[in-house]
Amino acid sequence: MTTTLRAVRACLLLPLALLLAAAAPAAHASPRHTLPGNWLSLAVTRGDARSSDTRGVLLLCDPPQGHAHAAAACRQLAAARGDIGRIPRRTGVMCPMLYAPVTASAHGRWNGHRVDYRRAFSNSCSMKAQTGAVFDFTR
Repeated sequence: MTTTLRAVRACLLLPLALLLAAAAPAAHASPRHTLPGNWLSLAVTRGDARSSDTRGVLLLCDPPQGHAHAAAACRQLAAARGDIGRIPRRTGVMCPMLYAPVTASAHGRWNGHRVDYRRAFSNSCSMKAQTGAVFDFTR
């Protein structure tokens, strides 16, 4: 009976040991922290800072993809040299005076420079008016 138990343990432990051995080289490989070209990880959180209602996308600009309005967002970012705060406010946009806070955040790389952006807005209309297509994830 003891021999059978040892055989069962060996059959169960061998695949696990092989899996761990195969994963070991990957754990020591250097992690890749950046993507090639211009890219931003974008997120919009609705509500206060404790909210879990967050939506996000990865915007790639070489070529534009990953975002509902990727081409427009990449053009606006290129004109602002990757600085979301320099995107001109949309003209003719009338936003309601409704308080429904959203927080927009972005991090990534633009022309080799790190991008970190975080700003709270009174509502999503105000956010889109001030940040152009960058945080407009809707189709």
